[in-house]
Amino acid sequence: MRSFISRVLQHILTSEENISEITFILPSKRAGAYLINELSKLSNNSMFAPNIFSIEEFTEEVSGLKTVDNTISLFEFFEVYQSCTPKDEQEDFDTFMNWAQTLIHDFNEVDRYLIDHRAFFNYLSEIQDQKHWFLQEEKTDLIENYLKFWHKLPEFYEKLSDKFRSKKQGYQGLIYRQAAEKIPEYIQENLQKHVFIGFNALNAAEEKIFQYMLENTTAEVFWDMDEIFLQDREHGASLFIREYMEKWPYYQNHSIPLTTEEYAGEKNIEIAGVPKNIGQAKYLGEILATMDQSELEKTAVVLGEEDLLLPVLNSLPPHIAALNITMGFPLKNAPITSFFEKLFHIHLNKEKEYYYKDVISIINHPAIAPILNPHAAKATAKISKENIVYLKPEKLISFFPEDLQYLITYCFTDWQDAPKLALQNLQDIIFEIKAHLKSTENNLGLEFLCQFHVLFNKLENLNELYPHIKTIKSLHGFFREIMSTQSLDFQGRPFNGLQLMGMLESRALDFENVIITSVNEGVLPSGKSSNSFIPYDLKKAYKLPTYREKDAVYTYHFYRLLQRAKKVTLLYNTESSGLNAGEKSRFLTQLEIEKQPKHQILKKSIAPKVSANPKQLQEIQKTPEIIERIKSLAASGFSPSALTTYIRNPLDFYHQYVLGIREQEEVEETVAYNTLGTVVHDTLQEFYEPYANQLISEEIIQKFLKRVDKEIKLQFEKSYTRAPMDRGQNLLIFEVAKRYLLNFLKYEQTRLKRGDEIEILQIEKNLKAPLKISELNFPIFIRGKVDRVEKTNGITRIIDYKTGKVEQNKIEISDWEAIATDYDKYSKSFQVLTYATMINETKRLAQPVEAGIISFKNLKGGFLKFCKKDTPNQRSAKKYEINEDILESFKIELNKLIVEICNPEVPFTEKEIKKSYGSF
Repeated sequence: MRSFISRVLQHILTSEENISEITFILPSKRAGAYLINELSKLSNNSMFAPNIFSIEEFTEEVSGLKTVDNTISLFEFFEVYQSCTPKDEQEDFDTFMNWAQTLIHDFNEVDRYLIDHRAFFNYLSEIQDQKHWFLQEEKTDLIENYLKFWHKLPEFYEKLSDKFRSKKQGYQGLIYRQAAEKIPEYIQENLQKHVFIGFNALNAAEEKIFQYMLENTTAEVFWDMDEIFLQDREHGASLFIREYMEKWPYYQNHSIPLTTEEYAGEKNIEIAGVPKNIGQAKYLGEILATMDQSELEKTAVVLGEEDLLLPVLNSLPPHIAALNITMGFPLKNAPITSFFEKLFHIHLNKEKEYYYKDVISIINHPAIAPILNPHAAKATAKISKENIVYLKPEKLISFFPEDLQYLITYCFTDWQDAPKLALQNLQDIIFEIKAHLKSTENNLGLEFLCQFHVLFNKLENLNELYPHIKTIKSLHGFFREIMSTQSLDFQGRPFNGLQLMGMLESRALDFENVIITSVNEGVLPSGKSSNSFIPYDLKKAYKLPTYREKDAVYTYHFYRLLQRAKKVTLLYNTESSGLNAGEKSRFLTQLEIEKQPKHQILKKSIAPKVSANPKQLQEIQKTPEIIERIKSLAASGFSPSALTTYIRNPLDFYHQYVLGIREQEEVEETVAYNTLGTVVHDTLQEFYEPYANQLISEEIIQKFLKRVDKEIKLQFEKSYTRAPMDRGQNLLIFEVAKRYLLNFLKYEQTRLKRGDEIEILQIEKNLKAPLKISELNFPIFIRGKVDRVEKTNGITRIIDYKTGKVEQNKIEISDWEAIATDYDKYSKSFQVLTYATMINETKRLAQPVEAGIISFKNLKGGFLKFCKKDTPNQRSAKKYEINEDILESFKIELNKLIVEICNPEVPFTEKEIKKSYGSF
């Protein structure tokens, strides 16, 4: 395969011109590097290298202006804006930034297409007037100010242009306009031949330069266009070049040199649909793994979406010895970027205290965690243990030793909304991290850190030169603006090995094997999105590019890559929903419809292999060590919660009670339901405990009602530390706890008013009772805390409080054998009978006895009594009394359960949990 650049050079060499005296202009610097490489292969003699410019460098040369980046353009434009706007009408810099970027882009388009700015912007302001308020006679101040903005556009444009010209600087459009104006002067001073190679879509300024040089010098333009596309007047790939052939006077008497007929040649084209971007990267790795080194040398991977760079790099097969990446690694994707973003985030909020999640995400960030550990881990544990939702900087700094407090201070002390102070702190942080990275010889990390050091230096210099960055918000905006354009260049040999590039880097280059990713609508082509104040109709009237022209540009790049390739692989995302999703590109459909006779098109649908792994329930055999642990548990006492955990799922019992694994302690920023339950239980204990073994009166309940607010606050502080309870969900939960207690105390009042005699026998008492189980030869105990034991009208009641909702049917039993196996139906009955058994074993219960639950979400149900039914559907003659027969029947099942837990031959076998349960 002969590349287009090689053919052009061969053509020039055969004309016997002195190639060293020719100036070459190409679409990009990379294409220029390829030209030098091809020239070295074609010539056997030593020669001076010719002048080679990218089109941007050439327009700078002609115009005499130097390009300024978008950030400086914004600062200069703000000064122009201030000079043109009365002080009382001026917006601050943050607001200005929201619209100025778009307007500079539009100025750029106006200049690149050599439009008369006054007529254009006047037309635009009239459109705005008629579009929004044509029928409104009286205009408000808001409308008047809005229209003033549009009428000032010509003044903004003129003053910004004059300001840049006076400094010999310019944004891209201004440089193009001045280059188009000065091309006659340039030609008089530079008489050598100029050759333009590989261009397609030209703006008006470029068209003027090309045409003038073609008509007034010996310049040549070599268009890379296949005859198939030139002959097809409807094909987007040839849209621009056909227009130039028809409209440029030069081509009325001259033909286009070096047209080709290579697209119709033999090609193997594979179109593969792959789910998700990661799927494309993995499949790309599989394709490359099948290629040997000679094939890889002729291969280019073109990423439709440049965000695929990292997944692709991580998916490359190990046998790739040489790789040349031309797009650079975006600084925004560097690991340390998220660290600086998090710092900006906490300081943008301007809070005196920092939210704990923000603090933890910073001190545990990989950028500084290696410096701070183990103290960062200890600080995180302390925050969780003390349930600190908001931290003051001083408290956080105190968690760390003196030698680390400097770094924490730079991160968390108030930046006072002062950009200068913020930048100084950021630089100090960089130097602290640098010392650590040097000691660990982390060269890649140092490279990223250096880039940020340069970036913050640039911001410091800009802030001194243009004192418009007055807030952290503005600083953050410019930080993101500069970072979005910065990249870390990869080092490599540009002409050896596999080539990895973006679509624009492929201009004027040819490869035998081409792989293009993300060939989806919205990517290739990019779609109709437009960042502009200029409406579509006005763009059409002034021949500015619209989405139609943008589509034609992508069409040209796409088909030009395929033009000389022998083997083409096109990957697209098959997912139609979610992030980065989209439909298959029209280019793929067009390839199939316009298939050339020698094209072999293979369509594939790729899906990852997902092996079916049916879930197998786990089994844990009981080792001697486990049996010893169970004996220890038995000696300290099995609680009702431990036993019902075993009933629900033996594996959970093994994890929680045998291994002692608990859920990780986390900050409870919103009160959890178990905390709510604790607060309600502890408040009732505080109320009733002083009245143990006394009769409760209405006066006592009235005292409790007056203390509810104060006592709940106190109990929340004990159980939930000092987190704010006066806002958000916490306030709602506080009110729920208050409502539960008030309703319960009113329920107690109602009981007393109807004549119930209530005597508190025990309140929140810890009990431990022995069990005699003949099958086991070691001590067995059951233990637990009984919420309340009372005597009501001569009946002893064992009461368990539940802040969740419980119905009467959850505390009834008809089948004794199921009580220790069916968690869903009988866990509540199992708990209250366990409490009754403990009390009876420690102190014989005076008959009659009842046991049950008071549900705070079902107080209308009153005291929900345990009852024994003969049949599941029995509605009458239920047995509510807890007598010796009931306790004996329960103990039989309880003993069976404990024997099973202690049996070395019965493993802990996982149960399939279909839904979760919870009670408090």
